[in-house]
Amino acid sequence: MTVPTSEDVARRIDALADQLTEAGDLTDPAWRAAAHAVPRHLFVPPTAWASPYEEPERRIDVDADPAGWWNAAYANHPIITQYDDGATPSAEVNSDERRHCTSSLSAPDVVFPFLELLDVNGLAERAHGDGRPHVRVLEIGTGTGWTAGLLSARIGAENVVSIEVDGQVAKQAAANLEAAGLSPVLITGDGALGFPEVSPFDAVHVTCGVTTVPYSWVERTRPGGVIAFPWMPEYGPGRRTRLTVNENGHAVGQFHGGASYMMLRGQRTTFPVFEEDTAGWDESATAADPRRIIWDTPGPGVVITGQVPDLMVNHSVGVHDGSVRLWLADTGHTSKALVDTAWGRTGARVRQRGPRRLWEELEAAYRTWLGYGAPGTDRLGLVIGPNGQRVWVDSPDKVIEPHPA
Repeated sequence: MTVPTSEDVARRIDALADQLTEAGDLTDPAWRAAAHAVPRHLFVPPTAWASPYEEPERRIDVDADPAGWWNAAYANHPIITQYDDGATPSAEVNSDERRHCTSSLSAPDVVFPFLELLDVNGLAERAHGDGRPHVRVLEIGTGTGWTAGLLSARIGAENVVSIEVDGQVAKQAAANLEAAGLSPVLITGDGALGFPEVSPFDAVHVTCGVTTVPYSWVERTRPGGVIAFPWMPEYGPGRRTRLTVNENGHAVGQFHGGASYMMLRGQRTTFPVFEEDTAGWDESATAADPRRIIWDTPGPGVVITGQVPDLMVNHSVGVHDGSVRLWLADTGHTSKALVDTAWGRTGARVRQRGPRRLWEELEAAYRTWLGYGAPGTDRLGLVIGPNGQRVWVDSPDKVIEPHPA
């Protein structure tokens, strides 16, 4: 395959942009223009792993299969660019091995909705009164550099500060951006700390999953500014989230659809190993149906997180008998629970160990959700303040306190 001409690349970008526009993921023509100004292929490594949504991951190699590499560069799916924090080179990954993906070139249908959530023109109008897009953005997680490049094309590279915790990833991002002719301010460091040397910002754009929003991001954002991030609680699905910072030092906002991202490195958690021997566990029974609790999402997931923010839950469904098992643990691995229910039956067998009764906490939080009238995510939101993070129902002044309070 010959290298595509600039006209060929432009056609690929337009085809991808048309696909995103039809799906409602790209609505602002200015971001389409940015996609042309910052071609995605400049941020794809020579060898990487394409990760289509409904197909197995596959290796892409610009030398061995240039056509496949170019197709992946302008396909609507992520491309994995790092495994195991760089301990396993991408070229050495075996498709039969399970590796931990730790950096990627995000899918376009994820990138552009988050960029649009910033509302660049609205920020400029409210901040400066003239509508000109001279907005300053702090980005958490440079990754390949593509989103920093898109922001630079839209608001000017001098107005973009992007922080990356991984030195090798940051080095490659700098090379990618230089190849694209862009020079935002790039920092290698812990994005959870923000960037106090330059503040305040009009917006914080986060490209990694966050369970608890660092208050430093609120402190670095001017009143009226926004923080857009993937909220990835321990329990339930991730949510695309937009908060607005107010004069009182709080950030308040709601959810705008689902999201799934690699986690901020400082907020990664692991699920504990459950021993096969369950002797010594406290046994009880429940009349509740565990299947309904775990599958009634995302509304109850948000409320459950509000009450039990450190609760982690895994579940499995029996292939042959339809039974359901829940594994519950807290992030500190001090308490565990096993909940088993048979197909076609309500109620379940409960086994618990540790100082906390995690199943009772989960069941009580679910009843709290029911008590609020089983709200959907349109009635729920987050508020971040100096004293921590809270979920609210119907109004930011109606917060759900963690249990136990």
